[in-house]
Amino acid sequence: MARKGNTPKRIIAPDRKYGSVLVQRLINKIMLNGKKTIAESIVYTAIEEAGKKLNKTPLETLQGALDNIMPMVQLKSRRVGGSNYQIPTEVSSDRKLILGLHWLIDSSRARKGIPMAKRLMTEIIDANNNTGGAVRKKEDTHKMAEANRAFAHFARF
Repeated sequence: MARKGNTPKRIIAPDRKYGSVLVQRLINKIMLNGKKTIAESIVYTAIEEAGKKLNKTPLETLQGALDNIMPMVQLKSRRVGGSNYQIPTEVSSDRKLILGLHWLIDSSRARKGIPMAKRLMTEIIDANNNTGGAVRKKEDTHKMAEANRAFAHFARF
């Protein structure tokens, strides 16, 4: 494989309704099989309904939820002397956002029996209130990082 440096990150255009790159990234993550209009309707419905229930603008609602979900540390597996250690490492701001969106979508998809827009709305409201599956995932990650803090010296930068 050629190793001639990093490829530049693609610039994501803001979404049509709010002009927000954050909303567009959420739409792109929700999208399945290239069906962007369906993903847009799911995301727009979810953040508008969540905003109404919390008496905030839709963008404030989404940002507040992500602020409560985004982790400060992540665990990376490293093999040292025949055993694997989960090493806590600091997370960059871009990676925080990626993990936050990923956990938000995963926990909303885990709720079964209701339409995706309603599941996403419920998860966003729960994340704003520091409850729900995505916030639990963040807390579990932080607990594991705290438990494995003794192995932090194995991290190489």
